[in-house]
Amino acid sequence: SLLYPYGPNQGDQTNPKHDDGTSERIALSIPFTFYGKTHEALFVNNNGVISFDEPVRQYTPDPFPLADGRSFVAPYWADVDNVLGGDIFYRQTTNAALLEDISRDINQYLPKTPFTATWAFVATWDHVAYYGSTSTKGNTFQAVLTTDSKMFFIILNYWDIQWTTGAASDGDAETGLGGIAAHAGFNSGDDTNFYNIPGSQTDAIINITATSNVNVPGRWVFRVDNFQVVGVDPPKVNEDNDCWL
Repeated sequence: SLLYPYGPNQGDQTNPKHDDGTSERIALSIPFTFYGKTHEALFVNNNGVISFDEPVRQYTPDPFPLADGRSFVAPYWADVDNVLGGDIFYRQTTNAALLEDISRDINQYLPKTPFTATWAFVATWDHVAYYGSTSTKGNTFQAVLTTDSKMFFIILNYWDIQWTTGAASDGDAETGLGGIAAHAGFNSGDDTNFYNIPGSQTDAIINITATSNVNVPGRWVFRVDNFQVVGVDPPKVNEDNDCWL
């Protein structure tokens, strides 16, 4: 599976059922370096964001770079409502089997950079609904932060994306499409450095399960201590219908 193991049987914590909710502040057993700055805690926010300094309750995404100094990872920033459906799970782990899988994957994508993971943080949004939904649509995606204490990587996995927009972001309540669509990427917090996964805040983001920078559809991998986009050429856009090829 594209997704690393998750859920209560993996020892995951679960975010409360609360629209625009967040986890509590999660102290990291190994500090995580993001765009040159080391962080000792993070928040898993229901609306598809992992933030380092403070929780993010904002439900309609803004384009990066943000001017307000917030540093965060946006696996899929949009108006999630886990009261209507789905769960948000997270754990930090030193499980040997998982770290071996993560290390193998990163070494496959970056053969010139030997990496042996010693820690990982796994956050998974499991079939989460959108605000104002009158459908049963759900999105399933995952973010993995990992390090060997020298290099720091983030893996984003997109398993099933059925909607892009909540109703309060001008999305259609029945389809979850239209309006101000979801944003995927990274904001450093320094007003200058950021990365947007192609298709962000357009209708094309629905196809993120088919895009990749490591030739694995639905997976994006980044080195984030001194930010680098790993791997292959970005996907090409078919101008006629905004679909990723």
